[in-house]
Amino acid sequence: MKIDAHSLPDDPEQLKRMLLELQQHMDEKLAEKDAQIHELLQAYNAKLAKEYAKKSEKMPGAGEVFNEAEDILDEHDKALLATSASVKKEKAKPKRRPLPAQLPRIEVVVDLEEDDKMCDCCQSPLHKMGESSSEALEFVPAHIKVIKTIRPKYTCRHCEREGIESVVKTALMPATAIPKSIATPSLLSQIIMCKYQFGLPLYRQETLFADIGIELSRQTMSSWMLRCADLLSPLYQRLKDVLLSQPVIHGDETPLNVINADKATSYMWLYCCGDDKPGKGTNIVLFDYHNSRAGQCAVDFLDGYEGYMHVDGYKAYEQTNATLVACLAHMRRKFIEAKGNNKKTVKADVALNLIRKLYGIEQAIKDKSHDEKFKIRQRKAKPIVDELYQWLIKHKDKIPPKMALGEAITYAINQFEKFRRYLDDGRLSIDNNRAERAIKPFVIGRKNWLFSNTCNGAHASAILYSLVETAKANDLVVHDYISTCLQRLAEQPDNLEPLLPWNIKQS
Repeated sequence: MKIDAHSLPDDPEQLKRMLLELQQHMDEKLAEKDAQIHELLQAYNAKLAKEYAKKSEKMPGAGEVFNEAEDILDEHDKALLATSASVKKEKAKPKRRPLPAQLPRIEVVVDLEEDDKMCDCCQSPLHKMGESSSEALEFVPAHIKVIKTIRPKYTCRHCEREGIESVVKTALMPATAIPKSIATPSLLSQIIMCKYQFGLPLYRQETLFADIGIELSRQTMSSWMLRCADLLSPLYQRLKDVLLSQPVIHGDETPLNVINADKATSYMWLYCCGDDKPGKGTNIVLFDYHNSRAGQCAVDFLDGYEGYMHVDGYKAYEQTNATLVACLAHMRRKFIEAKGNNKKTVKADVALNLIRKLYGIEQAIKDKSHDEKFKIRQRKAKPIVDELYQWLIKHKDKIPPKMALGEAITYAINQFEKFRRYLDDGRLSIDNNRAERAIKPFVIGRKNWLFSNTCNGAHASAILYSLVETAKANDLVVHDYISTCLQRLAEQPDNLEPLLPWNIKQS
């Protein structure tokens, strides 16, 4: 701003006031510039951390001492960070486990030549004093065999001689998963397992079969997958009924590229229950495909479900009748992004410290009953939750909302009412990591096969992924479970109860 010296007043007092106003204006501009620079630096550091830093969200163990606090931390923040040092656990030394006893064994004796069985000193014959042994695994490549089904035909000689119509009698063809197909349930299960458990696209499987002399086109295998999904659909619906009868479920969603779909981006929605530990509760994982991310997708699937549902901050779930429980892991992720790659202690560390204490409590009570969890949470976790909320409210207006820390605080406050519900029921979890773990195999597999061609194919994938992940969650061998389901559903399509994972395991 240019100032004309001839236009300035001659009064010294008036000049002083003008100078003070100018200085105040410049201070405000500098403060605004500093805030913008700080905001840009935070965004830059967060971007660097996201692209190049470690992706793990694990934090140091509860009770670790932080580095010296910066001036931006007030005395209350420093008090929240002041904790005693934790004792580090010693790493267990790796020890090779013995190979499974049920595996077949072939003994190979590596002995000395007869000429070497003489003493090098006195040339007397040596005697056997013992032996040493070691075991190694040998891989036998998979092989394919042809099952030739022969059905003898029978007719009546008497009817043939007397000129009466002769009836040919033949045994009924055994039920198969795909009638008039060369595929057995075992082969279909192998293809399903390779694609949906191990992320091996059909074009790669086509090459694998060609290497052992079998011509199976990806188009044929794709058609088989659609037929298998249709056959398994009643079992999927039965699992859905069981899922929606549970008091607590988890939900999540992830993008999916479907080429021949109305919209560019489709979504695979996930719903699950249990704690992902076989033998503890009912473990079900179900996928539901939609060419939309609208809340109506969740409304239609849940069909009036009114129990607890762990979700992230996506507002579409609020359209359902479920009682939503927010995820602490998502809150923590925001604060980790706000901290970025800053090595020093910053305000984000205060929130992370309190969050770590809450996770420490959960780790200590993970094997306790629901009632015990509720009581311990009320006694130990509730004061920390209240402290975290007060800290968020205190800093809400102090941190600019466009800064990464401001965004983390705003997100946490918006989700806090739903998050603290986990204190009210011992059956609830502190986060939605159950769904995060369940959807991860789909996300990893998507990096291999990249997209689905049609909506029908995406719906089929949802059913097949559901059966595979539910089998894994119940500690079943995926190939055996899918093969059994295909064969039994072909024979008795209405007999679903014996095929539920927990019933299969018991039988």
